[in-house]
Formats: sequence, C-alpha cells, structure tokens
Amino acid sequence: MHPLLRTLSHALDPDRALQTTMTGLIEATAMRRALAFDGERWTPGNPLKLLLAGYVGTRNTGADVRVAEMIRQFRHILGRENAAITVMSVDPSLSAGYFPGVRQVTLPSVFPHFLYTECPKHHGVISCEGSMFKSKFADALSTMMAGSLGMASAEGKIAIGYGAEAGAMSSSLRAFVARHARDALVICRNEPSREVLEGLGIRHASGADTAWTFDPAPPARGEELLRSAGWDGHKRILAICPVNPFWWPVKPDLVKAAALHLTGQHRDAHYKSVYFHHQSTESREKNAAYLDAIAGAVNDFQKDHDVFPILVGMEALDRPACAGLQERLVGGAPLFISDEHDMFDLVSVIRHARMMVSSRYHAMVTSMPAGVPSAGVTIDERITNLLAERHHPDLGLTVEDPELRERLLGVLHTLHDDEERIRTETLAAVPAQLARMADMGREFVHEVRRFHPDLPIAAEGTDDEAWLPPLPASLLTTLEEAA
Repeated sequence: MHPLLRTLSHALDPDRALQTTMTGLIEATAMRRALAFDGERWTPGNPLKLLLAGYVGTRNTGADVRVAEMIRQFRHILGRENAAITVMSVDPSLSAGYFPGVRQVTLPSVFPHFLYTECPKHHGVISCEGSMFKSKFADALSTMMAGSLGMASAEGKIAIGYGAEAGAMSSSLRAFVARHARDALVICRNEPSREVLEGLGIRHASGADTAWTFDPAPPARGEELLRSAGWDGHKRILAICPVNPFWWPVKPDLVKAAALHLTGQHRDAHYKSVYFHHQSTESREKNAAYLDAIAGAVNDFQKDHDVFPILVGMEALDRPACAGLQERLVGGAPLFISDEHDMFDLVSVIRHARMMVSSRYHAMVTSMPAGVPSAGVTIDERITNLLAERHHPDLGLTVEDPELRERLLGVLHTLHDDEERIRTETLAAVPAQLARMADMGREFVHEVRRFHPDLPIAAEGTDDEAWLPPLPASLLTTLEEAA
C-alpha cells in the first residue's frame, strides 16, 4: 500500500484514532509529571486509592463477579481502612449494590479525556477485565485498559493487570499494548497468556481468575427461581449458556452512527454510542447454524433422557441468543438472563444444574465450585484453556465445528453417563485455582510494596487462605470434598 493511502486508511480507522488520541494523552501525562504537576500521591497514614478499570455496569455477570472478588481480596490483604477503591462502570445503575462502600464513576463511551482526568486522582490503576488484551471482542476495551495502565505508569504509579488473559490482537492494538503496558505488571490466569505477553516484552506473573471465591445467593433462592419457572425439584437440570459468537468484534463506525441517527439504519447491530457489532449475511448464517446445532443436539438428547433445560444469559447481550435457542427447542425452556437477575441469583440458579453446556467462560467458572459437570462450545481460547487445566479437553467444542450437533450430542451423553466422575474431577480442579489466586495476592503486595514500602499490609502468614478473601461456607465444603 502506498504510504499516503496507508496514512489515510489509518486516519479513517476509529480504533487507530482512539489509540493515537490515548497515546497523546499518556505522553501529556508524562510531561505533566516531568514539570512536577503530579496527580495524587500516597502519604503514610492515608488509604491507598486504587482505580479499577474494566467492563463493569453492562450486566456481564462474569465481569461483575470478578471485580467484586478483587475488591474483597484487596480489602482483605491491605485492610479495609487502608484501601479506598473506585470502580469504573459503564452504567452505575446496573452495578448498584454490587460493591458496597466502593465509589463508582461512569466510564463514558469515548474515554480518553476521562482517563486523563480520573487516573491522576488515584495512587494506582488495576485493569480488571478478563479478556484484557485481545481483539476478539473490541479493540476499544483493550485500548481503555492498556491506556489506563499507561496513564498510571506515566505518573510513576502502581499499574497492574489482574487475572488477565491475552490473545490474538490487531497489529495496532498489539503495538499499543506493547508500548503502554511495558512498565506494568500483568498477572495472567493461564500460561498461554503469559507466552503472548512474553513476546511483547511485558512483565508478567502467574495467577488465576478471581471469580472462584464468589458467594452467590443461598441455594434456596436458586431453587425458588427454578421452581417458579416450572422445575419439579427432581429432574436433572441442563443449563445451556449461549452467545452470539459471530457479531464480534464491536467496532466504532461513524458512518453507521450517522445513518442510525438520520434513518434508523443498523439499529439491530448497534451496541452503544458509535459502536456496532459485526454483522453480515455470513455472520447471521453462522449464528443460525450454531443455534441449530445446539438445539438439535439437545432435542436429540431429550428423546432418551428426561431433563429440565434452562437457558442462561450471563450477559444482557445474550438475550437474543437465548430467545433464538428457546424457539428451536422442542418444548422450549425458561430464560434466566442477567438483565432480569442479578449476579447473586443467577449463579445460585446455575449451581443447581447437573449438566452444563456453555459458550460463556464464567458460567463454567462460577458453577465449578458446586461441582457442576460442564462442557464448552467455545468462541475463543478461554474455555479451551480452562478445560485443559481441568484435564477435560474432550469436553471442549468450537462454535464453527461443522459436526457440532453430532459431537455435542456425544458430549451430552458423556456428561450424563459420567456425571459423578466429571463432578469429582471438576471439584478437584478448584483448590489449584484458589492457590493461584492466593499467589496472585502475594504478587499484588510485592508490586504495591515496590512503590510504597511503608504501606501497612493486613494479610500475614504463609497459608493460602491468608491471601484470599474470606471463603464462603459452600466453598469450604468444596475444599473438604476435594481433599
């Protein structure tokens, strides 16, 4: 491509423009520091102010659970009085009540100036979205998290990616992350992510997801919701957690935004603000084939086994996928969607399942402490990595598998026939994740102490539980069963 055309192409690419704007503001932040116009600085006797940058406030159950447990862990390690935590939220009304005692600030869709003004008010930034550095879902989200870390690093402050995953990135995002996260510490939830960061020259450490310690609503609440949806209290519950795998990534598109405003075009692909889901005839056909395959496998399975299927939307965006699957199932199935059920109730519901088929990573993670036998129909590497760690790679399928219906039917029979074995092996995988989460807490303290050696630390001792948030009784029972 001619250099002039390349320059014009980059100028018309909103993701690149966003990254360029973010880079300029990070450089301005570094200049501000060089001129001694620093932001907030920690002094002994005062709490450490931490800003959590992530995807909270969209009723994405996994994202909200992750952040809730990070907050509990940080408060436990530092001492509640020593940690003043602020969470960015896309819509604080949708995350209200999730993080008691935590300040929530609205993250605007166009965020560079917000980060430029908000990050300096804190002593450090914690990027907290699981899919932290990858282009599968939205370059803008990864730009926000890497940009937040870059802002903190430009001021010589704490910059940590917590429980992160890194994967395939566009060339511009890869360059942006390599440049602006190079002085951060990124604690990863699996080894493949560490390999990606190693290639970018970014400091990294081993960790885990933070959802493992989540305490949902009591089992009686989940049972109440299930009975109100028609469950008899006895049938095996089959939880199915679909997504639309083919309308990602979300990208900013000013032309579509203008058409939407003027004529109403592209409404079905609109995400929010100037952001739109990917949509084409091919993507719609692939999504229909994915739903047809899952429904076909479940319908065939139900000819031999009397189960109670439920359709679970772990994010509000999953409602169309759940509705599309519902109309394809013989006899239908009740919907449990996060736009109507908060994270406490939704996880309580899925922990009653005896079988699960999920395209949502956190549906599997949050059900594993209850021993729910689960299989994945995966959109990317997250579920594949989880099943590999659980020693169940045979329970992983891909959304574009041309033989998905037949293979999923076989997996459903395996979940049914080998329920006790899979349940036992699932429970056995949880203690290792908790140990890694404890290690992540230790790494967090080491990094914080690198900046503030005099900061008081409440956690002490060598036992893993000393570095984890207080464990709920249900999880302690799981640990006893797994011992």
